[in-house]
Amino acid sequence: MASTMRVFLILLWTTNLVQRNVPQAAGVQVFPPVNFTLTVSALAQVLLHWKPNPNQEQKNYTIRYDVKILSPVPEEYDTKKTYSIQTAALHNGFSAHIRTLLLHNDLQMRSDWVKEKLLPLPGAPETSVTNLSCVTRITISSTVSLRCTWLPGRGAPEDTEYFLFYRYETYTEECQDYIKDKWNRNTECRFSVTHVDPEEVDKLIVIHINGSSKYAAIKPFQQLFNQNAIEKVNVPRNVTVFLEQNDLLATWEKPISPFPKECFEYEFYLFNLKSGNKQILKISSNDFRLWIDVTNRYSVQIRANHHICCTRGFWSDWSEIIYVGQNKLENPIAWILAVLCVSTYCTFLLVAIICKINHIWSKLFPPIPTPSNKFRDPFPNDYERARTCTSDLETEFGSFAEGLYCSALDNSVF
Repeated sequence: MASTMRVFLILLWTTNLVQRNVPQAAGVQVFPPVNFTLTVSALAQVLLHWKPNPNQEQKNYTIRYDVKILSPVPEEYDTKKTYSIQTAALHNGFSAHIRTLLLHNDLQMRSDWVKEKLLPLPGAPETSVTNLSCVTRITISSTVSLRCTWLPGRGAPEDTEYFLFYRYETYTEECQDYIKDKWNRNTECRFSVTHVDPEEVDKLIVIHINGSSKYAAIKPFQQLFNQNAIEKVNVPRNVTVFLEQNDLLATWEKPISPFPKECFEYEFYLFNLKSGNKQILKISSNDFRLWIDVTNRYSVQIRANHHICCTRGFWSDWSEIIYVGQNKLENPIAWILAVLCVSTYCTFLLVAIICKINHIWSKLFPPIPTPSNKFRDPFPNDYERARTCTSDLETEFGSFAEGLYCSALDNSVF
């Protein structure tokens, strides 16, 4: 095994030596490109440009260029052109190598690498934003809205103001609608309408956030988002659920989107309200049939996402709940209000009975006493005497009046 490995290494070294000596044997030298430059041409966009080496012999040879991106994201490719445009987050810098590739029949000859780099964007450490996230939505009018949120950097002073820009293709726009935190710092941005094309597939949205402060230089931050990967898909429309004998049938329409219905998949959520069992089924069509026990009651919801036409986005919200089956649930709010009303009435009735039995009402609300006579009688003795005399006179006068009445009655009869 060791001898076989040794022979293989010798053959590999011999092949490389022969290939390395071919240009010299052919009398051809490969020179690296010249005037290699990196230029920031837009937000998070770099133009790589170079020129062929004037000393390079081109007779009977095909010239191409190897391009190697070292940072921020490694990438390697070759091209016939003398320029290349790269979209990348540049806040931590950018570096690339390039070399000449000479092709003749099956022979490849390469020059040395030429290196160039962009320095990181200036700013104090830990002052740039963190936890940046963005979501897009397709509106009814077929435009795209954009919402981004972030957290201030740990080293950012309290007076830091952040400002957000987005770039899509050649269009760049600054945010005008911010949401602030308790320190009055911008931490959220909303675009009700953007220039993002909803019919495009997997195009990049560039987000650039810089800032200002009296006490520190705020370091900018950039991030790239695939427009379909951050799309919050709309809810399926016109969901209909009904029973056909022992089968549950459901139909719906695709979400608001320029993509055809074949580009979506769905999750069908079925919850048995009697047993508590639930099912989540993945479906690629716009209708569904399932056998169920119709003596039970169920709730049904549906949500959607991209499927095969583009990168998967965020699942939509669940559709409104639809109930099917026997003993269909009534409106829970109505039930709650009814229970509250009955409970309140019963409580008041019970309190009233208890108060009646224990005479609490008379204790809480005693009768109002009659007012006392605050003025003393100036002639108390005369009043008593007059009262006594009056009584005697009343007795005598009563006897006399009674005699007169009887006499008058006799005369009237006869």
